[in-house]
Amino acid sequence: MEFFENFKILQSIIILAVAFLLRFLITNSLRKIQIKFGFQRARILVTNKVVSFLIFATAIIVVAFLWGVDEKQLVLFISSFLTILGIAFFAQWSMLSNITAGLILFINYPVKIGDSITILEKDNDLTGQIKDIGVFFITLTTKDGQNVSIPNSLILQKMIKYK
Repeated sequence: MEFFENFKILQSIIILAVAFLLRFLITNSLRKIQIKFGFQRARILVTNKVVSFLIFATAIIVVAFLWGVDEKQLVLFISSFLTILGIAFFAQWSMLSNITAGLILFINYPVKIGDSITILEKDNDLTGQIKDIGVFFITLTTKDGQNVSIPNSLILQKMIKYK
């Protein structure tokens, strides 16, 4: 019996070591992406926190299963937690959509900080240089020096012309 407990401890240590190694590799990759594409440090830090949370949450769940936590109880706990989280996010739906849009803009969008874009509107186009791409807003500096903040979700809904 003692052999199996020692083996579980060794497996738990290996799982946590793999999680730390994976986090280290992803953190270094995010730094390289920041340098290559000119993303702001704050955006990389937010992405790093989300990825780290997901890695360690997965590692903890795997270790819990390894030590014999009942699957039904764990699923009940996780589903209850996600239900409460879902209700909280539903109350702040626009905030959640802006965060999601910010991640999409960060990962898969053809413009970066410093690029000039024009947001094509029906009545009034808006042209400016991207000053910041944050978690909730993109900040543009117009030709007359004004800073304009636009919600990330709105950027994904509008047609954009860029150079």
